[in-house]
This record gives sequence, structure tokens and C-alpha cells, in this order.
Amino acid sequence: MPRKMLIKNGLVVTLDGPRGDGEKLAILLEGPRIVAIDREIEAGDAEIVDASNMLVMPGFVDTHRHTWQTMLRGLASDWSLAQYAKGAHATFKHLYTPSDIYLGNLLGRIEALSSGITTMLDWSHGISSPEHADAAAQGLIDAPGRSVFGYSAHFGFPNNTPIDEDLRRLRETVFSRNDGLVTLALGLRGPQYTSIERTEADVRLARDLDLNVTVHGGSAGWGKNRPVGRMFERGLLDRRTTVVHCNTIGDDEIAMMGDCGCTASVSPFVEIQMGFGWPATGRLLARGIRPSLSIDTCTAVCGDMFRTMNTALIAQRGLDNEEKGSAPDQQGLDLRCRDVVEFATIEGARACGLDRRIGTLEVGKEADLIFLKMDDPTVFPVNYPLGMVAISGHPGLVDSVMVAGQFVKRGGNLIGVDLPRLQALGVDSRERLIARAKAQHDADLALALDGSWHPPTADYTAAAVTGRNTVSGRD
Repeated sequence: MPRKMLIKNGLVVTLDGPRGDGEKLAILLEGPRIVAIDREIEAGDAEIVDASNMLVMPGFVDTHRHTWQTMLRGLASDWSLAQYAKGAHATFKHLYTPSDIYLGNLLGRIEALSSGITTMLDWSHGISSPEHADAAAQGLIDAPGRSVFGYSAHFGFPNNTPIDEDLRRLRETVFSRNDGLVTLALGLRGPQYTSIERTEADVRLARDLDLNVTVHGGSAGWGKNRPVGRMFERGLLDRRTTVVHCNTIGDDEIAMMGDCGCTASVSPFVEIQMGFGWPATGRLLARGIRPSLSIDTCTAVCGDMFRTMNTALIAQRGLDNEEKGSAPDQQGLDLRCRDVVEFATIEGARACGLDRRIGTLEVGKEADLIFLKMDDPTVFPVNYPLGMVAISGHPGLVDSVMVAGQFVKRGGNLIGVDLPRLQALGVDSRERLIARAKAQHDADLALALDGSWHPPTADYTAAAVTGRNTVSGRD
């Protein structure tokens, strides 16, 4: 018989309608699924999980993270988007071994899981060979969480190398079922970074393999070459398409997304940090698109969903209030705390094609839960649970994490993870990457980890990137 667990004594946020925005409810699990949610549940044969002083809610969903870059954490904290391209992509990416990309994905996924991100889409654009693809996928598989492997081999500025053989191989082998805890999607290079002909071929391939597509569109000046409009003209947008960022695409392109049923992923922290343009949250909402949220890269910003929700909320409130004027009676809070919590949960699940399985706490869905400490001095007393999550929340509140009915973190401790050993391997990987970079014949002598290195960007201006990728068929 499947194992039963009864979660009692906690405040519960279900996000399934207005009920359960902080009620004391019991949740009965049988195996991976939720089988009952009510004020009182009798289940004498179930293991009791005491959630006293906890807020129990759906786990967060990060819909876009370049996890392979974990060992370069913080390196881009003072960089522009072009400097990131030069530093992370041009300087380091080709130096990654399969072992390096495996460790980056494994440690990055563990980091996200520890802070309450039960599902993460790894936008894996560090892949330069089938061996790298297999290692990146294995890093996610070996982490105790739910992940989507967003395969994006030969990502460049631009690169039109065909990916058909390798993606088909992955779909037919590692992801032959594609319904487990780690599933496959295509991280589309797209018309920001490659020819529209290559983009069309890649989308047709993804559809043939029944894969969702996630694509960057609207990344600062790089995103002003009508990436969404050009895909729309060729019939390449539908409900299985997620557009990441959307900062600098046109309002008509956002309307195209809405008409085609596309989802969106907003990365507010990195977008403000690196000058993408203001997050498109409000523009998307105005056209009926409720976005998901994502971290993007920990080379530049933090990796937790709490600060991501908070940034999305405060940035949009600032824009809304500026538009309304300075009169206090004209200011309003059109975007609510509940909205951004939904962006971080059910809308993320929807973008990943997993909304029938996760994203809310409902009978029949799989139990991806997080337990947040409400007696922590930084949030006590909790009067408005959704406000606490969106405004005051932080990773230190995450006491326990459950994926598909199994604890992967409990009482503040990760389960089944030898973190000291993995961190030692990670440090060694980083040191080897730095040594390889400095040994290159064209190495930048200023390269350092202490914040003093600012890579040159002449090859990554908007004109250079968008000019190169509009040449049909050019590799």
C-alpha cells in the first residue's frame, strides 16, 4: 500500500480559489498525491506530520535558470548584459567539461530546492556536445527535485548548427517517457540569436517530438529585432511556447502571444540589474497573460524565489504609481501579493506544462509542498500569510520541502545529499575553469573573481548581435 501522511496543525495556502489563503487545514497524502484537504481528517494508519507554527503551501516553480553557471556565482554582480555574454559565454562556456556542467547543474538544483523551489526549468545553454547534454541532464536527475531540462545546444551569437540528431537521441533514450520528475523541453535559440529559418526548423522539431519550447525574447537591445513578431508570422507560437523576459518586444508582439496562448517568464531581478528594461509584468497582464517568474543566472543575482517575487511586486507597483501620479488618493495597488505568489507557483507550473500535476494544493495533484517557519523573528507574528511570503519571505524560513509526497528537506536539513563532498568538488571545478581560462592564448590578463574584472563588450553590442543573427543560414 502507498505510504500515507497526514499533515496537521499548520496554516495552509492552497491557491485553489479563495479557500485556504491561511486557514488551519489538514492535508492527507497517499503516495505522491493529495487525497484529502479539510479542517479535520481522520486517518489512523497515517504518519502524522506536525506543522505547528508552519505555513504550508505549494512549492515554487522557477521557469528559467542557467544552472550550469553555478560555479561562476556572483562573478557578474556588477556586469552589464553584454559583459555577461563576453564573460560567461565567450570566456568560460567552451572550457566546461561534462563533469563541470554536471556539478553546476547538481549544485544549482540543490540550491534552488533548499530555498523552496520544488520545480525548476534548467535553461541549459552551456551544451557543446552530446556528452555535455547527458551530463547536464544527469545533474538534474541526481538532484532530489522536479526539473525540466531545457536543452539548448550550440547557443551562440549566432549559431545555426542543427540540433536534430542530439535532441532526438535524448527524447528516445533519457526522456523516452518524459513524465517523471525530470522532463525534457527545448530551449530555443530563437530569432534573437539565430536565423529565422533555423528557428523554424527547431520549433518544427520540438513539435514533432511533443516538446514545449522556451525562448528568449525582448532582452534589452538584443530583443528589438521583432523576435516574437517574426515567429508569429511563421506560425511558430502556441500554448506550448514560453517567451522569456519580454522587456523590449512591442505591445503588438505581446498581443500576439496572448492570441496564441503563449506563456511568459519574467526575471525581474536580473532584468533591472543588467538593464534589460523594466520588467514586462504589467504589460503582460494588460493583455491577459499572467506571467511566471524566474531567476535567470546566479552569476549576477540571488537564486531564491522570495526576492524574485518581491522585486516583481515592487517594480510593478512603482511603475503603476508613477503612472497614476503623486496624489495619495490616486495611487493604487493593482498588483497584489497573491498575484506574485501565483506567478511563482501555478503560473510557473502552467508554463512548464505541469499545471495538472502541481502548482496548487488540490485533491488529485502531486504533493510538492514547502513548510515555512512562522515563528521566525523576521516574520513573527504572521497576520497576512500571502503578504509574508511576497514581502518578507526569505530562504531562512524554509524548514521543510516535499516533492511528490517525499521529504527532500526536513527540519532545515537536506535529505540524502552529501553537501560537503559536492561543495568540495564544486570548488575544484571552479579552480580548474579559472586555470583553463587564464591559460588561453588570448586570455584577458585582468580576469579575476574579486569583482575587479569587467570583460570588454565590443562584440556584444545590440547592433553586433542583431546584425549577425539576421543573416539566413549563417553559422
